[in-house]
Amino acid sequence: MTDQLTIVVAAWNEAEALPELHPRISAVLDGLRRDQGIRGRVLYVDDGSTDATWEVMRQIAAGDPRVSLLRLSRNFGKELALTAGLDAVTEGAALILDADGQDPPELAPQFVARWREGYDDVYGTRTVREGEGWFKRASAHGFYRVMQRLSKTPIPVDTGDFRLLSPRALAALRQLRERHRFMKGLFGWVGFNRIAIPYERQPRSAGRSKYNVWKLWNFALEGVTSFSTAPLRVATYAGLATALLAFGYGVWIVAKALLYGDAVQGWPTMMAVILFLGGTQLMALGFIGEYLGRLYLESKQRPLYLVDTWLPAEGVESEPTLSGGGVHDAYREAPAGGEGA
Repeated sequence: MTDQLTIVVAAWNEAEALPELHPRISAVLDGLRRDQGIRGRVLYVDDGSTDATWEVMRQIAAGDPRVSLLRLSRNFGKELALTAGLDAVTEGAALILDADGQDPPELAPQFVARWREGYDDVYGTRTVREGEGWFKRASAHGFYRVMQRLSKTPIPVDTGDFRLLSPRALAALRQLRERHRFMKGLFGWVGFNRIAIPYERQPRSAGRSKYNVWKLWNFALEGVTSFSTAPLRVATYAGLATALLAFGYGVWIVAKALLYGDAVQGWPTMMAVILFLGGTQLMALGFIGEYLGRLYLESKQRPLYLVDTWLPAEGVESEPTLSGGGVHDAYREAPAGGEGA
């Protein structure tokens, strides 16, 4: 039986980059078919784009029968758009590719070779990050190493979403339905046989990055709170240390007053202690609030995403199962509309 590989590309406002990316993907699929007997397909996921991305995808699909299109009802974010794409892969393996062209699809034959050797998660590790500023490179370098220390889940350093997942890895991911999704952590949590392929990340082919400093900060916060309770533990230890210091200082004040008297109270000292204790308490409450907010959103049990349009490629079933394990999913609760209905 011929192995099947689906290249999953989630895009948001990438109308400029997709026309340059697809010919590279098409050439790679032709080579895989010819050299390794792989039956290749492409799945583009439009994450509620506001530019001409959907029209560009339609044009690509019209010229290539191997292309399927999935359009979400609005912008749900990259993690959920990627989840929707992986949910739609019901046969064979999936290769995740960014729409900006920075991760080279030409490495797909190496990923497939490792998959056929028995690996379930073949991930690309960046050795060079061309076209990125020093701040983004430094922050990414620090983030992955902090995550390694804080989380018990194995998250490889300098590794993004560029990876190939075997059918059983995809089936395992479908069972993980939390609303706040940090996909790099979920890939690591699944486990199975994993191996890295080093590569040099290229500059963007077109357009500009959708991640600014604020989005990168929130992304890092999502990762830390999704796969580590270290902030809560830090808050606990900080509170304990502060309480011990405050108790010791109180004993010293009482002893000093009893032995020597204290005619003049120290207003600066009092204010310093109050501000220090208040700041520590607010910081701890902020940590607790982050986790409580996530519990609140998880308790609502809303669908992860809603599908607007599903346009299958030739030979692909018209209604893919977009969830696993009998979990409520967007596609089942809100069937696709538009051309794919």
